[in-house]
Amino acid sequence: MANWAGNVVYQAPRVHRPASLDELRALVARSDRIRALGTGHSFSRVADSTGDLVRLDALPPLLEVDSARRTVTVGAGMRYADLTAALHRAGFALPNLASLPHISVAGCVATGTHGSGDGNRCLSASVRALELIAPDGESTVVDRESHPDTFAGSVVALGALGIATRVTLDVVDTFEVAQRVRVDVPLDEIGAHLDEVFAAAYSVSVFTDWHGERASVWLKQRAGATGSGWAGGRAATRRLHPVPGMPPGGSTEQLGVSGPWFERLPHFRPDLVPGAGEELQSEYYLPRAAAAQAVTALRGIGGLLQPLLHIAEVRTVRGDDLWLSPAYRQDSVTFHFTWIDNPAVRTAIAAVEEILTPLGARPHWGKLTLLPPARVAARYERAADFRRLRAHHDPGGKFGNAFVEEMFPLPR
Repeated sequence: MANWAGNVVYQAPRVHRPASLDELRALVARSDRIRALGTGHSFSRVADSTGDLVRLDALPPLLEVDSARRTVTVGAGMRYADLTAALHRAGFALPNLASLPHISVAGCVATGTHGSGDGNRCLSASVRALELIAPDGESTVVDRESHPDTFAGSVVALGALGIATRVTLDVVDTFEVAQRVRVDVPLDEIGAHLDEVFAAAYSVSVFTDWHGERASVWLKQRAGATGSGWAGGRAATRRLHPVPGMPPGGSTEQLGVSGPWFERLPHFRPDLVPGAGEELQSEYYLPRAAAAQAVTALRGIGGLLQPLLHIAEVRTVRGDDLWLSPAYRQDSVTFHFTWIDNPAVRTAIAAVEEILTPLGARPHWGKLTLLPPARVAARYERAADFRRLRAHHDPGGKFGNAFVEEMFPLPR
């Protein structure tokens, strides 16, 4: 069994799909080593295991909206595509969404996955409570109010603290978004006016191949909001796909047509296969202050990158307080690379990391990196605290794997 991209073949001898929580609890209790597997959209080995894997998508569906508390509680294996429409019908929304609505809530939360927007934190920052299956098979709840000292370490946790079964998220009132695309935007202009570009809408993405002189900028504006007024390049007059040359039908509605938040914030429609096809991905969060320097440096190696790229994307993410979030305590700019599936990509990733690592880059947990695990972990000031938290929740390492153990080894 492999991940969505096919670049990771899971080592697990068995993959389980329990149909009830009791079945899941019994499975966890009798397993020596086990990890949850979401939709398989991670390109790293964060979900891999030499023990068993368990998928949660066969558990009874759960979606409970609490209007008074302004929360929604969902089954951890639920996809955002299945959550968002129901949440909208109840009059509520999530503040932000990732590019793909196909991914599971728990998988997204565990890896600090994000959308875009100067004022928008990663999706994990909406979590108010988690229900986890502990090593003995019993359920435990970790929430923001009852666990103020450790909750921030329990959300983006790489699946290492237990099997998540329920996730409670804070919600906001539902809202409308209109999406417009600006094309033929000079990269010089983006580098020189980066703050103005990313303040132009509620959610902003810049797409480029780093070799040409132009980019396209996707502006997702919330109804009633005003941006910076930036409007470089020219307005697209037809629907586009983020990857040049790809059919635009898989993209969300554009051309300024207003619609519900969940139909505009992602780049891709949930009913079609996302992305460019055979691809690999890497992504890095940098301190916002390093953005302009990073743009200049990446343009300098554009000739190396462009032949190996489907497309690259730049977004912004507001800082948060989650220990293992790549945006921990820093407003960030993210540099994302969708690569052609080619062995030469390793050379390109090495060149990107040589440029971005000195600028403070933190790799996305679910994407490819060549940085040594210890060097990645060293970029998190709460790494030692997370190791202690892991030892408290899972002293025997039942929920660990090589990826987690190399980053945050249990005390010997």
